[in-house]
Amino acid sequence: MLRLSTKGQYGVRAMYEIAKGSGLGPVTIKRISEEQHVSVAYLEQILSKLRRAGIIKSVKGPGGGYMLARDPKLISIGEILRELEGPVAITSCLDPKEGCVRVDSCVTHLLWKSLGDNIKHFLDGMKLQDLLQGDQFVALASKSRSAGKKGFSGRQGR
Repeated sequence: MLRLSTKGQYGVRAMYEIAKGSGLGPVTIKRISEEQHVSVAYLEQILSKLRRAGIIKSVKGPGGGYMLARDPKLISIGEILRELEGPVAITSCLDPKEGCVRVDSCVTHLLWKSLGDNIKHFLDGMKLQDLLQGDQFVALASKSRSAGKKGFSGRQGR
């Protein structure tokens, strides 16, 4: 079944910790490690990627750590996961690196593409701010799922 790697899971959890400290100063990697039970070494790899992508900033020296580069309302879970995992491609034929030679004759291509688009839309619609709101996040997720029950079609306007 579909599954995120630990890099994506831990990356979102680390971003949550950094967002919790938003406006209070830099959050140390040690604090993130302790709060989320992830090794410092693994977090260094993850946070380095997110810093290079411009999602977070690092502050060196005493009192240093990590800060969000933008407001948590402007950082989507989808953006974080794309930086760490790559694009949403639930089958190899939808992976931009691999492509598909059967796309014009494949009976399931639209099914997988639509599913991938729905996942991408959901993740892009969820912001770090939503995670900070706790129980309200559950309501947002439920609302998003309900909106997706209107019908399944790989085409617009049906």
